Amino acid sequence: MVPDSQSSGERQRPISSKAHLPRLAPETYRGHAFVHWTLTLEARATGWLSPIFHHTWQNILLHACARYHLICPCFTLMPDHMHLLWAGTATTSDQRLAIEFLRKHLVTALAPASWQKQAHDHVLRESEREHGAFATIAHYILENPVRAGLVARWPGYAYNGCCVTGYPELDPRQDDYWLRFWRVYNYLVQP
Repeated sequence: MVPDSQSSGERQRPISSKAHLPRLAPETYRGHAFVHWTLTLEARATGWLSPIFHHTWQNILLHACARYHLICPCFTLMPDHMHLLWAGTATTSDQRLAIEFLRKHLVTALAPASWQKQAHDHVLRESEREHGAFATIAHYILENPVRAGLVARWPGYAYNGCCVTGYPELDPRQDDYWLRFWRVYNYLVQP
């Protein structure tokens, strides 16, 4: 059962620079959890986002998804932060370990920029996992470059996509993407 308060950011209180954001119980991030992650760079550093970094991101993301039994229905890389949505496909999925893996393996590609101490997370409630509500969250992620004034429409942004291991042809820009995504997700999910 997923607790009511899902976002570590919702429970924030003033913290010192050495403290960590409060996290939900570890089991909340395991199994078939759906989590919206935001990874921010220290001092909102820019200058690291490039086609080469995007390629490295996709490679490390693919390894994280395969290793921790996850799929990423969408991600967006912004000039000073990143958003990704992960869904567990097995009872052995562990998103906290996966986000540590992802951050660790991207450190070199980000240099000289560095990560903020912690990634921000929002574990989706059951009601947010329903197709319509889920699509709203996914579109929020994909629309980030539009809200920032980087592009007029999100499909024109070069640094967004998805990662579903074994399905390289999937792309959120496709008209039938969500129908295909849910079909693949239901096929991949292990009880």
